[in-house]
Amino acid sequence: MELIGWLWQERTMTRARSSFDYTIPIVVVGGGACGCAAALSAKASGSEVLLIEQDEHPYGTTSMSQGMIAAAGTKAQQAAELDDSAETFFNDIMEKTQGQTDPVIARALAENSGPTVDWLTEHCEIPFEVDLGFKPSYGNSRYRVHGWPGHGGEDLLGLLHRRLDDHGVDVMLGCKLTDIFTDETGAVSGLTIAQPDGSSEEFGCGALVLACGGFAANEEMVAKHMPELAHARYNGHEGCNGDGIRLGAKLGAAVGDMGSYQGYAMLTDPQGISVPPVALIEGGILINNQGERFVDESKDIAGMMLQVVAQPDGYVWLVYDEKIEEISLYTNEIKELKQLNAPKHADSLESLADVLNVPSAALAGSFADLERAKSESNPDSVGRDWAGKRLPQASFRALKVTGALYHTQGGLQIDGEARVIRTDGTAIGGLFAGGGNARSVSGPAHWGYIPAMGLCTAVTLGRLAGLGAAAYCEHQAEPA
Repeated sequence: MELIGWLWQERTMTRARSSFDYTIPIVVVGGGACGCAAALSAKASGSEVLLIEQDEHPYGTTSMSQGMIAAAGTKAQQAAELDDSAETFFNDIMEKTQGQTDPVIARALAENSGPTVDWLTEHCEIPFEVDLGFKPSYGNSRYRVHGWPGHGGEDLLGLLHRRLDDHGVDVMLGCKLTDIFTDETGAVSGLTIAQPDGSSEEFGCGALVLACGGFAANEEMVAKHMPELAHARYNGHEGCNGDGIRLGAKLGAAVGDMGSYQGYAMLTDPQGISVPPVALIEGGILINNQGERFVDESKDIAGMMLQVVAQPDGYVWLVYDEKIEEISLYTNEIKELKQLNAPKHADSLESLADVLNVPSAALAGSFADLERAKSESNPDSVGRDWAGKRLPQASFRALKVTGALYHTQGGLQIDGEARVIRTDGTAIGGLFAGGGNARSVSGPAHWGYIPAMGLCTAVTLGRLAGLGAAAYCEHQAEPA
């Protein structure tokens, strides 16, 4: 566990207060998937809940995602006769992170992700299915990526907010958390919010859930904790400025894995659409503007971003073919890119070199290396194994792509119940965190990220936080 050094002096500003004009049992800060899951689970437990969202219209990181959730042991997996378990998921997380993530959080996510997706399907009426096009890869050893067919993150968030209304959760839009109060025991007692008209309001709360995003939009924090990304393109919500992490640290909370993040190497230029990983999983490759391969596209879904932006002019070409396009057309992104006529077409390597304006000899050499690796059953020159895989071939497709930072994976230290933990290992009474505010399970850097873990941590930790907040308030209300 770490302490954010530059926040240390701010801790002296923390204010103790236990008396307010009115008190709300549970307050959730953040209207993304994490906050919605927290509010809905707390409400289902019988608590009164207020959700605060800083945007006038909820959008955030959830809406910018592909709406995919990694989860193990779901009813959807069982219906598809897919073998998976919490233990397998836990082992996958620990292996991908080389044992350098928090095993308590990893265990909590592995064991609760499946029940959370089932709960979203049944309680929130979101018909999640296993995405059979997203084959086991990049750390997931099983088919465990779940999606809502034909819908992405924006639809998911819209439906979650409809469910907030259906279940009677009060929502305040355009309001921002600015301070947190504690009582004489150090437990959360209230908060201050800034309202749309510029005024502020203070009120008490029995428990507080921080679900207001990571810090990828905070240039100072990114430069401090991820200096390699100080000048990187950011493809996320501008509201992810680290407020929840900063305010939690003021209360003495520890943080973990602040150098961890999800980068992505396939943001189309100029369309700004994220190409789903299925294009690479099915055999797509990345070619720089010199006609050369430079990375094993099957190894590190997040870390490829650094290698892409390091190429000449900071962009590369995703090369795939007509068959891969057909396989990938079930995704909204590939469908939209095709409708926009974004992919370039070529019927031969020579014409592909012309279309991409890359050296023909170099491109031919790159494909010759693929053929050699395939025929000899050996890895190619960048280490990719093509055994049992199909090489891209004419008719070719190509998209111009670049790399970008999507979201951070470090944050407030939590335990297996999403309670925020101090630097001395004790829990801060009444304070819970999830999503981008909480430490995730990607380890200390980018290479531990597993696909669809962003929304997995959001909804799973959100639900745990909501349940924990409700239980905490119920316990506090019991006679001494």
